[in-house]
Amino acid sequence: MTDLHTDRLLLRRWRDTDLEPWAAMNADPEVREHLGAVLTREQSDASVARFEADFDRRGYGWWAVEVRATGEFVGFAGLDDVDDGLPFTGVEVGWRLARSAWGHGYATEAARAVLAFGFGTLALPEILAVTTAGNLRSQAVMRRLGMTTDPADDFDDPEAPEGPLRRNVLFRIAPPPQG
Repeated sequence: MTDLHTDRLLLRRWRDTDLEPWAAMNADPEVREHLGAVLTREQSDASVARFEADFDRRGYGWWAVEVRATGEFVGFAGLDDVDDGLPFTGVEVGWRLARSAWGHGYATEAARAVLAFGFGTLALPEILAVTTAGNLRSQAVMRRLGMTTDPADDFDDPEAPEGPLRRNVLFRIAPPPQG
């Protein structure tokens, strides 16, 4: 499994010491605003077990993100297969950061490293990103990454209840030209 390094961040496999700050993030209503209900500690721990199993099975997934200068765990970033039941297929890039890590450019920096891995190592033909229509902060990151959206691709998430989490936008990016 490849760690990914940026100027300020290390994207790595999960450690037991990540479980507590990860659970705190998942219990934070602001962090979960565009994701749904907060998670219990058990649900949060189970998500890390799934992330690690996915990495072992397919060689990519959600990396834990730490700030290199301090060693502080600040969230996750990575690639995941699009959920069944959505009106498209593929691999999506994503991120989730603790509120203390917002506004530092970490999401964009981590996602750029993930995209480089997806295109360079995995040779993916396209990478997607999905968020709720109201998540303007994540949409801004997607645009900074060079991702584009077509309103014709917007969709209602069949798993989401009626309300602000139901309408979603789909962003896309192709690999950079070779040469």
